Amino acid sequence: MTDDPVLDPALTALLPAGFRDILAPNAANEARLIDAMMSTATGHGYLRVKPPLIEFETSLLQGPGAATAERVFRLMDPISQRMMGLRADMTAQAARIATTRLKNAPRPVRLCYAGEVLRTTANQLNPEREVVQVGAELIGSPTAEADAEIILVAIEALRAVGVERISLDLMVPTLVPSVLAKLGLPAKPLSALRQAIDRKDVAAVEEIAGDGAAVLVGLLEAAGPRTEAMQALSRLDLPGDAREALDRLTEVVELVTAVEPDLSITLDPAENRGFEYHTGIAFSLFARGVRAEMGRGGRYRPNHDPEGTATGFTLYLERVLQALPDPKKPQTVFVPHGTPRDQAAALRRDGRITVAGLTPADDAEAEARRMGCTFILRDGQVAALN
Repeated sequence: MTDDPVLDPALTALLPAGFRDILAPNAANEARLIDAMMSTATGHGYLRVKPPLIEFETSLLQGPGAATAERVFRLMDPISQRMMGLRADMTAQAARIATTRLKNAPRPVRLCYAGEVLRTTANQLNPEREVVQVGAELIGSPTAEADAEIILVAIEALRAVGVERISLDLMVPTLVPSVLAKLGLPAKPLSALRQAIDRKDVAAVEEIAGDGAAVLVGLLEAAGPRTEAMQALSRLDLPGDAREALDRLTEVVELVTAVEPDLSITLDPAENRGFEYHTGIAFSLFARGVRAEMGRGGRYRPNHDPEGTATGFTLYLERVLQALPDPKKPQTVFVPHGTPRDQAAALRRDGRITVAGLTPADDAEAEARRMGCTFILRDGQVAALN
């Protein structure tokens, strides 16, 4: 062992908390899953983009990026002397591309992307601080059809990699703020009421909200399977803008179920934690057997323009992997030293993976097993190793 702690292999192998090496066959499996999900999006006309890992802080944190401000690694650019940030989410980057580089492109603009994001903190459900996002954004269309398309493309992308038993949780983050705005409460009780709603504390809501309690409690109690939830929501006396939001929710549900009649859909109309920047329908996707959400999305403003609108989704690859079986080790063919190169090339053209022997071996089969191969090329024929 070296006396220099910096060069000590036992220490240099350590990585910061929340970061890890991904080895074979998992690294290849992740690449395959990303390609399959991206192929789904591109098949629907979404153009793949690749934004940089680092941007100036001012652009990275505008629009939907503001919600990630506390999770962004920051550093000083030695050239411009301006603060930069390592992206914690790719949604804002896609929105920036649409509203700057592609500002003259016909609307709606459809973009998709995949890549790593870095976060200063993690949580118990997902302790990783470097995660892979796969996502798509539909920018410039305010329609319910756009909301439904994004949801359906996200579901199709999950199914393309083998995720089954998917469920959809729909939210309208603007509903509760619309109702609260009509109450005219002072700041302190309004904050207490917002916290009570987030806790789903019906008793506290009834105590604080006064005349508005009936509607707020009704929103809390409407959470559940879509049929019962929609019936409960239809009976509420909502203000005009909240009623419009509910009408949009009804339309989106109808569009989604027309394509996915057997999809499990639940509604949570009072929920907005984690969806604060959303301006319309928002959603989470789950799969049975995975504790946390597989992905989320919804409508938002892509920049500071109050007339701008977009909707999109982000899928979290680490959670997608939890819904799938572990990848199998690939079958490889050992090609003994001295084998003509054209024979190995022919195997690769047929889709085989070859491992070449670099030195002569007295026992080629033993060498093949040592290298982890499952087959050997013997006399021009592929034979399984016993």
